Amino acid sequence: MTHPTLLVIAHGSRDPRHAATVHALTERVRAERPELRVETAFLEFNAPSVPRVLERLAAQGADEVVALPLLLTRAFHAKTDIPSVLREARARLPRLRIRQADVLGPSPLLNATLGRRLREAGARPGDLPRTGLVLASAGSTDPEAIAVIAEIARELRHTGWCAVRPAFASALLPRTEDAVRALRAEGVDRVAVAPYVIAPGRLPDRIAAGAEAAGADVLADVLGPAPELARLLLNRFDEARVPVGASLSA
Repeated sequence: MTHPTLLVIAHGSRDPRHAATVHALTERVRAERPELRVETAFLEFNAPSVPRVLERLAAQGADEVVALPLLLTRAFHAKTDIPSVLREARARLPRLRIRQADVLGPSPLLNATLGRRLREAGARPGDLPRTGLVLASAGSTDPEAIAVIAEIARELRHTGWCAVRPAFASALLPRTEDAVRALRAEGVDRVAVAPYVIAPGRLPDRIAAGAEAAGADVLADVLGPAPELARLLLNRFDEARVPVGASLSA
């Protein structure tokens, strides 16, 4: 094979909507770059597993794979789980070169996807000066991941929203409903909630339930198979192929 294979590694979920969304996203990536072989694997709950896909690729004669974590921040899965799985695969499959790409966030393309989902949910540009935004992520105990969410919230504050607050579905406070109510208490007229999550599942459902319980005016969908997200996956793939010390021309 003349081109590396892109292996998108998702976490996996018992919720069938998760895998369906991941597959829809990888289909969009294939449509964006038809000459690229794109495979999907999951860390848990869903098939195929990462080792199974790598073994199949090696048996089919692949010589290079770029493993791309379908993750928004560098937390436990990106720092520990995925590197461990890939190390074991390299030991078993020494002829297969495996590179790990960077996680997806932060990126202007993710912010653009958030904007797309908010507009689709009814957020109008003219309403932004009187609308507070809750940036609701899954949550993590990793300080680096939390710092990234806080920085994204600060960046979004400069795009026209009257206030932006982070919220978390697990691990940390505040919860989505607490952030919505805090904005209301500050006198904000309207509140929008943007899930900073790629695919549906238990934690996104918790975000949605919190937004509805607190009476948010706008609830965006998860990021899902948006065209901006597909382009971001390809960007991370291309970056992983650039030798250390080199730079992309575009």
